[in-house]
Amino acid sequence: MSDKVVAELQEPTPAVGDGGPDMIQLLTPEGQRVSHPDYDKYVADLTPEDLRSFYRDLVLIRRLDAEGYALQRQGELGLWPSLLGQEAAQVGSGRALRPHDFVFPTYREHGVGFVRGMDPQSSLQLFRGVSQGGWDPQENNFHLYTIVIGAQALHATGYAMGVRMDGNVGTGDPDRDTAVICYFGDGASSQGDVNEAFVYAASFDAPVVFFCQNNQWAISEPVEKQTRIPLFQRARGFGFPGVRVDGNDILATYAVTQHCLDEARNGNGPLLIEAYTYRMGAHTTADDPTKYRVSAEVEEWKFRDPILRLKTLLAHEGMADEAFFTKIDEEADQFAAELREGCVTMETMPGETMWDHVYAEDHPVMEAERAAYLAYKASFEEAN
Repeated sequence: MSDKVVAELQEPTPAVGDGGPDMIQLLTPEGQRVSHPDYDKYVADLTPEDLRSFYRDLVLIRRLDAEGYALQRQGELGLWPSLLGQEAAQVGSGRALRPHDFVFPTYREHGVGFVRGMDPQSSLQLFRGVSQGGWDPQENNFHLYTIVIGAQALHATGYAMGVRMDGNVGTGDPDRDTAVICYFGDGASSQGDVNEAFVYAASFDAPVVFFCQNNQWAISEPVEKQTRIPLFQRARGFGFPGVRVDGNDILATYAVTQHCLDEARNGNGPLLIEAYTYRMGAHTTADDPTKYRVSAEVEEWKFRDPILRLKTLLAHEGMADEAFFTKIDEEADQFAAELREGCVTMETMPGETMWDHVYAEDHPVMEAERAAYLAYKASFEEAN
């Protein structure tokens, strides 16, 4: 190992809030638009209406998250994994996808699901425990949430390998060429499943974009315990490109994800995006972040709020006025009321539905288990 490599490995991880010189940014925390020669073209055609719709998505997603948190605290949900602070990473990347691209989420990509057209009640069903998954992945090309940390990286890679084998990569037909995107956190990057997925994706030129939301904390362990170098640089060791983007900058996230998805669709193999962001709340409602991080760190990241910086841009450039922001807030209030009403009135799905969709076709073992369950269930009815 050369002295240069050793020196690079011993360089300290960037300080909190400092994404380093390699981080792509198009919108500063102060809401000022900055230029980047490689990525400006991906946002050049965005209209004021597009930016207002971005803002709407961000606000509604944050309200969805706040309502999910409140519902759990009031006993209406069993658990809620918050995305507070990560809205721009999810909306920006989700809006960069084409309808026929496929998404493999973790368990907190509520924002990605929302912009893909998912019914927001679906995730509430899952965490309320009234369904066996919540949605059909084929309806919006949005896979079920994956609770096992990092397992979705292998699922995404396998799906992407299938896309390549089907010849739906590099044809030049935008309605055919397909990319896969896989979300995971900085903690999952230490899992064997993720690293194995990197090996397979690189070896088979799978059209998959690995999207790491580096929110600085793997539950109670800081990112400094996960890696000695910036996470995006890990891709180089597996033989494919990596890029770090300001995950609180919706314009940069949208642009970088568009670029990487295009590369994947064109047959240029896998890519890794590290969205440098911050988890403002708890890992889940079962977690207490005050036990392992200081409040000063959270306060520092508040100045990088993704919604506030886009709001500042819209207002400063005359693309939105106070009436617009008031209208969005009122829509968010109505959205929250509908979420709450839908949640508390949900009906529990019959227990026998747990065998539905396990296999593509009827399976004798599943049918036998279903019949045994129904007989057991009927025995209680007969006893009454």
